[in-house]
Order: sequence, then structure tokens, then C-alpha cells
Amino acid sequence: MPPTPAFPVPHLATGLLLASAGSIAFSGKAIIVKLAYRHGVDAVTLIMYRMLFALPLFLALAWWATYRQGGGGKAALTRKDWLGILGLGFTGYYLASFLDFWGLQYISASLERLILYLNPTLVLVLGWVLYQRRITALQALAMAVSYAGVLLVFGHEADFAGPNAVLGAALVFGSAISYAIYLVYSGELVKRLGSMRLVGLATSVACVLCLLQFVLLRPLEAATSVAPEVIWLSVLNATLCTFAPVIMVMMAIERLGAGLAAQTGMIGPMSTIAMGVLILDEPFNGWIVAGTVLVVAGVFLVTRFGSASAAK
Repeated sequence: MPPTPAFPVPHLATGLLLASAGSIAFSGKAIIVKLAYRHGVDAVTLIMYRMLFALPLFLALAWWATYRQGGGGKAALTRKDWLGILGLGFTGYYLASFLDFWGLQYISASLERLILYLNPTLVLVLGWVLYQRRITALQALAMAVSYAGVLLVFGHEADFAGPNAVLGAALVFGSAISYAIYLVYSGELVKRLGSMRLVGLATSVACVLCLLQFVLLRPLEAATSVAPEVIWLSVLNATLCTFAPVIMVMMAIERLGAGLAAQTGMIGPMSTIAMGVLILDEPFNGWIVAGTVLVVAGVFLVTRFGSASAAK
């Protein structure tokens, strides 16, 4: 009788649970943002509060990843490292987050999550543009299926949101592009610094940029004139929907690998739609169902074909 591998089931079960919980927690961000907008706050102020409460957590993560993780201190950061961290913090967390928050003023949480879920297709396109990586016919077909799903939901939403839907969708799509740029360029730094250290430092940079943005664009009195509900929603956003899912997804990747963790993350769009319907009273109809099925199916095929190509 062959020996049983050490702890296969617990690691798999724990990894799936962490990946699912992280995906659902990330999806809750859009719901919290939409709830906060009901209290008259703007995107600049709202993202400032989110990053204000998240900053100590990510600084602690950067410290832990540098001095405690694995025992002993890590290599000192070079000037090139710091420039990379600043660039990735700007594109991956500051710009992507701000465009996302701004776009959520104009479109539903369901459409926002579907647009953001196109991220793997954008990474594929950027790889083709920047590094001449070939896109196969099957990948191109899968991408077309995903974008058809988004256009289906967008067309239905544009019927009642009008030009605001165009603006909101464009802002969120810009957010997805910004985060895809982060993913494409982060590979070298991840190998040198480690994922936890890079996330802690880059997100801390983004937090500082969001605070500076508020100071430059809004009077300081604007920070004290928001409804108490905005403060508590921002605390929840910073902890449950920002810091916690980052940790959970990283731990899931350690147990499952990036491919399976990403596939488990497909629960994200469905959880956003469910929370949007139950909490925000957003519409639920056949257009949304059909669009979601197309987007999830297309992204699944893109990632699967991408993994198969990389393995050859």
C-alpha cells in the first residue's frame, strides 16, 4: 500500500476556504463603498478614510515580512527597489483604487465586479503589447466571450443609468488596466522582496498618496464633516475588505498554488451580485445572469489556456 502524502486534505481544504473567503471579502468592498455613498461622501474623502485605517496594518505587514517572516532580516532595499515600490504602489493600489471608488459612484456593484474580473485578459494583452507574447486563437475567443458578457450587462445598465454608466464603466476599466500594469511589472520585485513584503510596502505607498490627495484637493474640515456611518464603513473596508483578504489570498496561494487559487476566486462576481441584490437592492435579472456566466467562463478559459501554454 503506497504511503499517504502528509496532510493533503487539510491543506487543500484550508486553501480553498481561504481563497473563497478572501474573494468574498474583496467583493464586499464595492458593497461598502456603495453604502457609504448614500451618506453624501465623495470618492476623494472616502478613499482617504479607507487608506488611513489600512496604513498601520500594511506598515505592520511590511515590518513583519522584513524582520520576522522566516527569521532574520531581509536584504536592504536598493534605490531601484524603492523606485519599483513607488511605481507599483502608484499604479497597483493608489490609481487602481481611486478609479474604482470613483467609478462606483455611477455604476452598480455587479457591473463593477465583472469589469474588474477581466483583469487576466488585460494581463494577457499587456504581455502581447510589451513582450510580444503570443495570444492563441482559443485565448482570443475566450477573451471575446468575457467582453461580450460585460457589454451585455453594461448595455442593460446604460438603459437606465445613461451617460453615467459610460463614465463609471470607463473609470472602473481604467482601474482594471492600472492593476494589470502592476501585475505585469511586479514579477521581478516579488522574486527579490517576497510577496508579503512587496504588498506591505507598495500598499503603504498608496495609502500615503491617498492621504496627500485629500490634503491637496479638500479642506481639512471635510474630514470631520462626514456622517459617523462613513467612518465605521471605512474601518470595515480597511480591515475586512482590504487587509484581511490580502493575507487570506496569499495564504491560499501557498497551499493551492496561484492557478487553483485564481479559479477559486471565480466566486467573487457571484458573491458581489448576491450582496448587491440583498444589501443594496440592485436589480437581478437574466441579463446579469447571462453576462456573469459569459465573463466567468471566458476568464476561466483564458487562465486555463494560459497555464497550459506556460507548462509546455
